[in-house]
Amino acid sequence: MTRQPPFDRLLSRRSLLIGSTLLGCSASGLLRALAEEAGPSGPKRSCLILWMGGGPSQTDTFDMKPGHANAGAFKPIATSASEVQICEHLPETAKWMHTMSVIRSMSTREGDHGRATEDLRTGYRPQGPIQFPVLGSLVAHECGPQAGELPNYVSILSRGLFRPGIPPAGFLGTDFSPLLVGRGSESAEQRLSVENLSLAKGVTADQSARRIDLLKQMEQPFLAARPGISAEAHQTAYNRGIRLMSPSAATAFDLDQETPETHTRYGTSLFSQGCLLARRLLERNVRFVEVSLDGWDTHYDNFAAVQRLCGTLDRPWSALLQDLKDRGLLESTLVVWMGEFGRTPVINPQVGRDHYPKAWSVVLGGGGIRGGTVVGRTSDDGLTVEDRPVTTPDLLATICLALGLDPKKQNLSNVGRPIRLVDFDARPVEEIVES
Repeated sequence: MTRQPPFDRLLSRRSLLIGSTLLGCSASGLLRALAEEAGPSGPKRSCLILWMGGGPSQTDTFDMKPGHANAGAFKPIATSASEVQICEHLPETAKWMHTMSVIRSMSTREGDHGRATEDLRTGYRPQGPIQFPVLGSLVAHECGPQAGELPNYVSILSRGLFRPGIPPAGFLGTDFSPLLVGRGSESAEQRLSVENLSLAKGVTADQSARRIDLLKQMEQPFLAARPGISAEAHQTAYNRGIRLMSPSAATAFDLDQETPETHTRYGTSLFSQGCLLARRLLERNVRFVEVSLDGWDTHYDNFAAVQRLCGTLDRPWSALLQDLKDRGLLESTLVVWMGEFGRTPVINPQVGRDHYPKAWSVVLGGGGIRGGTVVGRTSDDGLTVEDRPVTTPDLLATICLALGLDPKKQNLSNVGRPIRLVDFDARPVEEIVES
């Protein structure tokens, strides 16, 4: 029997069938199939981000430099982790450092608030026409379509983080945008609020259902004739609003159901309420929650501002961790404390600290993290990273691994290009991630 030459084997019937099939597929269809073949796999853990808007001073919180001229006025204190010291104005947080890992060697490239915020929240520096989704939307997408009354992604006191006209979910679509929770009306300025969760006065549930059905019938031909992001956003917002009006969903946002003792443990600030609401959402299986505390842009009078902000942060953060532990949720919830960059170790003439992305700190704790550890080291003056520099992609890849997500997984972008959850050059901090 004559052996078939290699070239002829290439042109066998099977090869031709495969080749014709591939040629029949559009390039975009192939890319979409490759990017999304695995489908949503779902995170193993939920994620809570405590976002410190403005860029917190690492030198006055988690990477103190006692004895150096850059140290400033604060003293370090011992914590529940024998190798870790933090600021004296975080005494309640200090009790939980055995569950946390401090990355003291963050080194990023963006020193502008807007660009740095986008970089840290998407994992990508702004790049022209590509609409990168924020981390919360990526996690929500991995969870799949919203199954219950509550969305997979809720953002509390974070409205300023989202640029007008730019969808937070980027190329993933509006289905994975966050539900935004902010302060109430002027008469209830110090209370969180999700407006219009109840039916209008005098309207029964049956009447409301019939009205909703009628509206859907009227809108259907209009939306079908005008496909696009605006129509999609309208539908998403409307459908989400209907789901939130259910009694079980509305109950999740009702902080009055908590005991006076619980409110006392958390405190009364808006950030305290945000942390309490975050706990209520996490125990109802919302997979990604973020709570913002702004004011860390301390160019002037840094030490008075940081002391006040630490006072606002310390008690609710500790109370939240205690509640998660008591409810068996701490092992299934990754908690991340971070801002968009750090502050200059050198104190400026206004007794402030300026923007500093070159060497700063982030804290990760709870589920998926080996606590009581420190990653990286900065110089004695705090100006440079001397060991294990960690970039934005490194950090977000670490978060993905702790959540049980593959940072190399791809989604198809709005320009038809497959985009990884995290940029290709990421080196996750695997030594702090539990399997």
